[in-house]
Formats: sequence, C-alpha cells, structure tokens
Amino acid sequence: MRASQFHLNTLKEAPADAEIISQKLMLRAGMIRKVAAGIYDYMPLALRSIRRIEAIVRDELDRAGALEISMPLVQPAELWRETGRWDKMGPEMLRLRDRHERDFAFQPTSEEVVTDIARQELKSYRQLPRNFYQIQTKFRDERRPRFGVMRGREFIMKDGYSFDRDVEAAGRSYDAMFAAYCRIFERIGLEYRAVAADTGAIGGDRSHEFQVIADTGEDAIVYCPDSDYAANIELAGAPPLLQARAEAAAALAKTATPGHETCEDVARFLGAPLETTVKSLALASDGEDAPEIWLLLVRGDHALNEVKASKIDGLKAGFRFATHAEIVDHFGCEPGYLGPLAPRKPVRIVADRTVARMADFVCGANVAGYHYTGANWGRDLPEPDIVADIRNAVAGDLSPDGKGLLAIDRGIEVGHVFYLGDKYSRAMNASFLDIDGKPRFFEMGCYGIGITRILGAAIEQNNDERGIIWPAAIAPFEAVVCAVGWGKSEAVRTEAERLYESLRAAGVDVIIDDRDERPGVMFADWELIGVPHRLTVGERGLKEGVVEYQSRRNGEQLRLPPAAAAEHVTARLRG
Repeated sequence: MRASQFHLNTLKEAPADAEIISQKLMLRAGMIRKVAAGIYDYMPLALRSIRRIEAIVRDELDRAGALEISMPLVQPAELWRETGRWDKMGPEMLRLRDRHERDFAFQPTSEEVVTDIARQELKSYRQLPRNFYQIQTKFRDERRPRFGVMRGREFIMKDGYSFDRDVEAAGRSYDAMFAAYCRIFERIGLEYRAVAADTGAIGGDRSHEFQVIADTGEDAIVYCPDSDYAANIELAGAPPLLQARAEAAAALAKTATPGHETCEDVARFLGAPLETTVKSLALASDGEDAPEIWLLLVRGDHALNEVKASKIDGLKAGFRFATHAEIVDHFGCEPGYLGPLAPRKPVRIVADRTVARMADFVCGANVAGYHYTGANWGRDLPEPDIVADIRNAVAGDLSPDGKGLLAIDRGIEVGHVFYLGDKYSRAMNASFLDIDGKPRFFEMGCYGIGITRILGAAIEQNNDERGIIWPAAIAPFEAVVCAVGWGKSEAVRTEAERLYESLRAAGVDVIIDDRDERPGVMFADWELIGVPHRLTVGERGLKEGVVEYQSRRNGEQLRLPPAAAAEHVTARLRG
C-alpha cells in the first residue's frame, strides 16, 4: 500500500465535542467520521483494524468448533413477543414497521432469531452440541451516546450462541468459549481481566465479563493480586469488617445535628470517625396493594450495591427508591435524618453484614436536625429483619477466597459470556428429542464481543502525548517505510521500494510513505496513527550506510544497515 494512494486525513486538534482520549485520537487520525450522535463512518484506517480483529475472532472461534452464520438486521416482532422482550425491552430497541404495518426490530441482539433456528434445524441430541456465531452490525438507541465507539448507537458485535442437551454439556461449551475468549484477547495484545459478573437483563446464572484495563474505564474491577479471584463491582463479595459485635459502651443519646444530613457532614460535626456512622436508604417494592417500604443500612463510608440488593427476597421482583411522600409518611421526617429506630410506620430493615456487627453507632433519629449517637442492636432497637452483603467492595477488603486483600482497577467491557440455561428455549418451545426419545429444551449459552469497542479500548490502554500506540496484531499497518525526499532522490526511492517489497515478501502489512512530505509531517502522522514500526530512508542516512528504525511503543531508535532493516522489523513482529 502506498500513502499517495491511501486516504489519510489527520487533524492537529480533535473536535470540541470529543470527550475521551480514544474518541479524540480516532477523530484526529481520520479513523472515524461522525454522521450523527453515536453513529460513525469507519474510514479505511479503522476498517483495516476492524478486519484484523474480526480475523482473530474468527480464527479462534472456528478453532473452538463454532460455526459462522449471518442473521438478519431486521427481525420480526413475533419472535420477540414469544419471549416477552418486545414489551420488556426499553426504548434502546429501535422499532420500525414495514409497508404492511408489521412490527420489526433492528437487532440489538439475536437470542430470539437463533433460538428459532435451533427449534427448526436441531431435532435430535445427535446434532448437539452446536455453536453458532455471527459478526454483525447492531443498533441500540442509547439515551446518551458518548465516548465515540465506546458507547455508540450503531456498532459491530460478534454474538454467539451454544445449544446443548444438558447442563453438564452446556458447561463444557461455556468453558470452551471462555478459553477461546482468553486466546482472542491475548492474541490482540490487550491487558485484560476475566471477571465474574451479574447476568443482568439478558438472564442466566453464570457469567463473566472480559474487561480491558484502562484508567478511563467505566467499570470497577475487583480482584485479588495474590489469587485468581476477580469480579466486577456489582458481584464482588464484601465481607464483614468486624469479627464480632462489641458490647455496648455508650448511652443512647438524641443529638442535635442541625443542617447536617450526610454521614460525612454528621461525622465531621460530631468529631466522630465516619466508620461509626450508618447510612440509611429507603426503598419501595410495589405490590398489588400499597408499596412495602424497606430501609437498607450500610456503614457511612460504604456505598449500597443495588445489584446485591436485588437478590434479597422481597426485592427480587424489583424496587425503586422511596418517594419523598413515602419517606415522610413512614419515618415522619425529611430525607437526611432517617434511621432504623422507631420509624412512624413498619418498615423492613436490611443491614449490611458490617453494620449488623457495629456497636455504639451513629444513625438518623427520624427527626429533622437530629441523629442518635450510641445506638446498639438489641438494646436500643430490634435486630435487623435481614442481614446480607449489600455494599460495594472496597480496596483493602479481605478477598472472598481468603487469599489476600482486594484491589480495584478500572476496566472497559469488551466481551461477555453467559450461561442462559433454558430461559429462551423454554419460552419459545425450542426442544429436541433426547436419547430416551423424550423432548427436552436446549440448554443455551450466549457469547458477545464488541468488535468496534475493542478499537476504543485498545487506544484507551495504549496511547501517549503523540497519539495511538497500537498492539501490532490489530494495527491498521504493522510497519511504515518513510521515504524522506522521495521526489528529489532516486537513491531514496530505490532503497525505500526495496525495503517495502522485502517486508511485503516477508508477510508484513506495510505501507510506504511516498507523499514527498517534510519529515516532521510524516513522523507526526504515523505516530498519531500508531503504526508499531517505522523505517526511515533518507539521503544522508544512505550516504552513511544506514536506515533509521523506530519502535512506536518504546521509542527505541536504531541505525541499521539497509540489508538488515527488513529482517529486523520482521523479527520484532514475529518474535
């Protein structure tokens, strides 16, 4: 490939509305072009990287026995109605009608369509297991698309689905896909963690996220550096921080705290450690009659984990934060002074495991401008109705496996694997005849990779003040030959062409910069674009018998004999 024939359109500054580094650099490098909010053109540089990611994904999935298919972008509502998701999915699913007024969805995912394939095509246990995947455009109408390709509305995704005859076999399919995903991200060259995750709206009961480590990541990843334990913040276990509840040592006192509502303000006002305060959060679960009000308690320096709260009996069907009117009605005061002692009306008390072991704690008094100090379970108020892990883990907590202390990194989710069970096959009556001649529902798994999201995640993890630093496996080009003085020197042209052809013959994806630009412009462009290896051919260097090599990742610079330059780059790429 020649730069004079390629489409290069670099910018010195990113557009003002670009928010994060990957978005800024992709726009500056001319990789993407905004068409509408969350919708982008993928220009030649970006598409080359996308195709390289897709090739790695296909190679590993084919190796693992998965079969590529292509399912329609536009899917009939009837299939989605079978599972109930036509009504359950929110406005993020783009709905449309054809000329006959029939309802369709522009696919955000394809569980329904692939389950329909299975129920029509897979009739016997002899045809199992089967694993189908596609690499396809998806659309999700994000309320607030942002961060370029990281949270767009239209994106390219690999989604795959396994079908098995029983739970044990489904577990083997899940493990095979987990291993394939690990190989994919290792080959791409990203620092990642596979973390246990909540299954969320998609369903199922076994789930792992593949998170690329990056300071700008939206997700918190909790892990133990001394063991294999890793989970996202929603699922990470948070052990009680007290071995046992101490004996009460302070008298209960109703203490004035005028104008101080948060635990931080109250602790500061009282001169007490924040760890002695209890945070009260009022929730409501709606039933057929009046809503039931709940009070969830976490230590003042901790945060409620809503996913964990949703696992509590009574809240599994759903909950919301109580309204202002409901709080006043049940507690007799404004929010900010709530507490578990003597609410006006009955509420269900759920205490985090650390709170359940606290003594002499500070909590709201259910009276505006007052908090209780010296509060104790058993003596001053009944034991909580439920004790459960309902807080976010924090760095320094004991790992749930007991093998060390927890640490927290930021991560960008680029892949997710789910064990679905028969959630979709049962809803769609998708069954096969088992070995005993009886019909059974398929046990299913679901496996996704955000192809275009990987672009953004890779840049967030690999960049510097000059631009992108691509892992070689997914760079738009592996190497560039910069010919300084192309239009003036036949010797430069001859040697640059020789190097270019030598690299091509060795299987290197190389571009030759024959634009006759100034060296500074050339170098700035390729550093911004992030090509891993650069060879510079100039007249002065040739007179000295050298060409210059530079590594984009570590900045290493070498002066090499021209005859050895191509071999050096090839060895770096293949070593």
